[in-house]
Amino acid sequence: MNARRLRHLFSRALRTSLATPLVLAGCGSDAVDLEGYAPIACDDNVPAVSDLTLSPQPDYLQLRLLESYQEPPSFDGTATSGTACATASDVPACQEALAATLPEEGFHHSCFQLCADYFLATTRGDEVKTYSTLEALKGLLGTIDTAQEATLVAFAAGYQMSCGELERGAVKQNAEGTFNVIGTRGYSCGEGTQVTQHVLEVSASGEVRELEQHVVEKGTGACGVGRRPVGLQVAGACESPDALGRYFAEVAHLEAASIHAFLRLRKELALHGAGPDLQAAALASAVDEVLHADVTGRLARRFGATPPSPTVTELPERPLAEVARDNAVEGCVRETYGALVAHHQALHARDTGVREAMARIAEDETRHAGLSWDIDRWVRPRLSAQERDALREAQRRAVALLREEVAAPLDAGLVTEAGLPTPKVALALLDTLEQELWG
Repeated sequence: MNARRLRHLFSRALRTSLATPLVLAGCGSDAVDLEGYAPIACDDNVPAVSDLTLSPQPDYLQLRLLESYQEPPSFDGTATSGTACATASDVPACQEALAATLPEEGFHHSCFQLCADYFLATTRGDEVKTYSTLEALKGLLGTIDTAQEATLVAFAAGYQMSCGELERGAVKQNAEGTFNVIGTRGYSCGEGTQVTQHVLEVSASGEVRELEQHVVEKGTGACGVGRRPVGLQVAGACESPDALGRYFAEVAHLEAASIHAFLRLRKELALHGAGPDLQAAALASAVDEVLHADVTGRLARRFGATPPSPTVTELPERPLAEVARDNAVEGCVRETYGALVAHHQALHARDTGVREAMARIAEDETRHAGLSWDIDRWVRPRLSAQERDALREAQRRAVALLREEVAAPLDAGLVTEAGLPTPKVALALLDTLEQELWG
């Protein structure tokens, strides 16, 4: 099956999916009554710093991600308010001091293999300051009298805040002057993981008290879709400051793992007598994956996560029937669906950088999926009837598992910013592929 035919099929599948409303994905939990709650104000996917009643008022505030895992350590600016060094007597000196400001620790500590923290930087006149602990931030804010101040305190205390889903990021003011803030902790990437919703009360003095908590999402055994190499070891916890970082770190991890998958595939194709065209296509796919790992790794780091390097156990080359089953599952099912999702992201991602990256990746992955079907067509006549039956059953189970995976709820930011299909849309896309390819 050539890539052109797959593109035509993908185009029809995407047109069909447009009939399904692209609503924001949530968990459907009724644990907390959200009446009276409002979405948190965000800037660059973190709580905004524009509605803080400070005295004296700084000229400039910026929430910064402390990247202490890099050498040398650095920071990435996120939410910003005001103009840096606006009233400084020596603007260049002030700007230089601001750029060099880098504390050794931060608040909202989170880890994904490596760890990152946040801190707040301010300027007022010639003075440059940083606030890198929860207590220092509370000292800057003084009395907590706005919803955004309460949200920022809860964020600094280590709770994650969704910028588009009330169940995972919301705030309301109470009659006695306190604020209730909804945030989450945890992640859903791997068996035994879970996301827990926390309902917090933030007092006027900045004390954070947990009122209740509920599990809103449980992790599954897989965090992404694509061709995985045999021998791939489970990576560490997929935790990062937000869902976008978590998602792209896992994608980058799998893209890097796919390099191993295609290099191994080339060797095994040669072992079993496949033609030079299939071998060359497998090698070219490995080269594509090097670029994909780099591009998605950059996106992950932009959203505050660091992808773990894949660990792949070296295993003996396999019999032809095992290679065929692996290709049927990882290529004809998972990689084919992954290519279709990449096209969906290229069309629907609100984030320009994501959209442009996925447009390139979608074309490459469509060729990779086409290669999987070419290999499938080459290998089936070389299998026994019993081996072909086993291959069909493996593919059927792979489709069923994929249906379970895509039915899981998504963070709203993954739908809007990354362009991922909602569970309802994803199942509609799978329906089209199953009718045309896997039936």
